Amino acid sequence: MEETQGKLFAGARLRRLRRELGQSQGEFAASLGISASYLTLLERNQRPLTARVLLALAEQYDIDVRAFASEADRQLVTDLTEALSDPVLKGAELDARDIRELADAHPRAAEGFARLYLAYRETQAATADLAARLGDGAGGQVYSALEAVRDALDNAQNHFPALEEAASRLRASARLDEEGAEAGLALWLRSQHGAAIRTYDDEVMGGAQRRFDFHARKLLLAERLSAPARLFHTATAVVLLDCAEALDAQVARAAFPDPAAARLYRASLASYTAAALLMPYDRVFEAAEASRYDIDLLARRFGASFEQVCHRFTTLNRPARRGVPFFMMKTDAAGNITKRFGGGVIPFARSGGSCVRWRLHDALRMPERVHVQAVELTDGSQYLSIARAVERILPGGTASLSVVALGCEMKEAHRLGYAAPQDTPSGIGLSCRLCERADCAERAFPPLQRSLRFDTHVRGASPFSFG
Repeated sequence: MEETQGKLFAGARLRRLRRELGQSQGEFAASLGISASYLTLLERNQRPLTARVLLALAEQYDIDVRAFASEADRQLVTDLTEALSDPVLKGAELDARDIRELADAHPRAAEGFARLYLAYRETQAATADLAARLGDGAGGQVYSALEAVRDALDNAQNHFPALEEAASRLRASARLDEEGAEAGLALWLRSQHGAAIRTYDDEVMGGAQRRFDFHARKLLLAERLSAPARLFHTATAVVLLDCAEALDAQVARAAFPDPAAARLYRASLASYTAAALLMPYDRVFEAAEASRYDIDLLARRFGASFEQVCHRFTTLNRPARRGVPFFMMKTDAAGNITKRFGGGVIPFARSGGSCVRWRLHDALRMPERVHVQAVELTDGSQYLSIARAVERILPGGTASLSVVALGCEMKEAHRLGYAAPQDTPSGIGLSCRLCERADCAERAFPPLQRSLRFDTHVRGASPFSFG
């Protein structure tokens, strides 16, 4: 996609949206109030998008038209950059402009290439620990399914109007406003499904957090769960029973070729709907705007955890009442990114840990604090990061700490009640292998896209010198 003297050309994105909707050119054109021949010109970038067409897109398909006015898909550009930085593709010699043009002009081909590279990386992973984890190959399938689900959530901007509506109807039917969330869900389970809620120790639960016993008509919850976690698992169980059709429709629309991805996607959408059931969109949006996105305040008001509120913030993407565009990630003590949302706000590296200069792990040393930091990527984009450690009680009574980070672009930071202590943003990278900062003293690996230089008489700030 490109802009020429104020004119917006977005043929590739328009064509991609039509194909995702499964519509012919005639059907899509009719929905936008234009002719099929004019749509053909738009898709071929022979005509620019007009304000009327953009408004029709927003009204008909509840999408953020800013996506058509932005630069190339940043996550796709990052994936291509990572792939083309591999030594096996050294002869391709595509620069940043070439990569952006490829992502704009042929997004489906670019996505296919990025996925092919991901599959290549998986087959090349021959370390002993990975081999043990993959076993007969099912682990690799799960990893691919996880990335496919993350991409699907990002493509939908982690916002599903049909599931929001289903949650709203269920909340009204269960009278959660009158009864309260906990009591209302318990009454609904008993009256509509003849099921009771019971908590048991780990010996009975076998390490599970939640299990619905259809034979005994009981929802079994682990007693080690916190109050917000118990409430959320109860809501999820109710959603799985009462919103099955809405969930199935969303999964069918995604059309995953891999059944494992479809099942994982359905579980993710059930969690999404449970959050919408407990934290209604309009109430969360209004409370967030009024409190300048005070996470702790909303957690107390809705009986939720820090992580649950952060997750809900990433879903406030209704065009008419849009919240701050957030990204969210969760990382464990080893630096593995175990959860991420909002790839349209900030790109994520597909492999490797997070940047050590992004001080997320300070939260593990001081878990009682919220850690705020201004950061800047190598392309000059700046973000405000809000991080806190969250605890999870494991079977046997031990605890595990992870870090949840919520962030937004710096241009949106004035809408938040959080401020970074430093004046100058900290320079970070997506990962060492994709970062080209030559003066980073904390670098663990050299960048893949640069050649190493060795001078035994010179030792710079970075442990690696490269051209």
